[in-house]
Amino acid sequence: MKHNPYRTEKIAFSLLFLATIVVLLPVILIIGIIVQKGWPAISWEFLTAMPEKGMREGGIFPAIVGTLFLVLGTLTFALPLGVMSAIFLVEYAKDNVLTRLVKLAIINLAGVPSVVYGLFGLGIFVMFLKFGASILAGSLTLAIMVLPIIITTTREALESVPQSFREVSLSLGVSKWQTIRYSVLPHALPGILTGIILAVSRAAGETAPILFTVAAFYLPKLPDSIFDQVMALPYHLYVISTQVPNVDPKVRYGTALVLLLIVLSMNFVAIVLRSKFRKKKKW
Repeated sequence: MKHNPYRTEKIAFSLLFLATIVVLLPVILIIGIIVQKGWPAISWEFLTAMPEKGMREGGIFPAIVGTLFLVLGTLTFALPLGVMSAIFLVEYAKDNVLTRLVKLAIINLAGVPSVVYGLFGLGIFVMFLKFGASILAGSLTLAIMVLPIIITTTREALESVPQSFREVSLSLGVSKWQTIRYSVLPHALPGILTGIILAVSRAAGETAPILFTVAAFYLPKLPDSIFDQVMALPYHLYVISTQVPNVDPKVRYGTALVLLLIVLSMNFVAIVLRSKFRKKKKW
């Protein structure tokens, strides 16, 4: 029987398409259920009011503000450190046993359960450094948790830039750092933004790390400093779903919908920026 490459290609394409549908259907179903059951709860009061009557009524404004503070704090610590670490590993560090061990350790850290990071943050930032349960302790804990993601994606983005870009720049007498700054980083920026998207999504949705380091069960006020506790949407959703009786289901789904919209909004901004920089690529 004669082999038909086109038939094989069609079968492979059909299997890949089927796999994509299998992955997408549960996601679409989950989002649809959250929107359907959570949209009736969305109102101006729900988004801007303080929680009342043991979180059974009122709004979730402190939890929204707390989540935004934690995400911004996480990026403030993790982004510069992660990008600089990746630049050193790719552009400056020699390929030897030590650097290979460091790269392997970074990959392994990405698979550590979030509750372990929470216990680490509790021991180091809350107790040893005496930051207490605070925005600072929570942001540092989340920053350490997302560092492997940022370092790995930035490394891959830097390595994807053609070596000829560096060689041409250096041949013109430009310094190593200027070559990285002007010839490498601008072209690696879309990949770095991909890492930011993944980091924001994980930092905004984690419960275990903030449970030990920053999240308050019930705190109907806004923080005054980085040493204050805050409510956060992931922990607030957990609390009203498991710890507070007689909460209207639409409030739970409404809280989940707000968290989903915040994460998607941040991701959308990063995706738009990534698309803008990708158009500037010269290869």
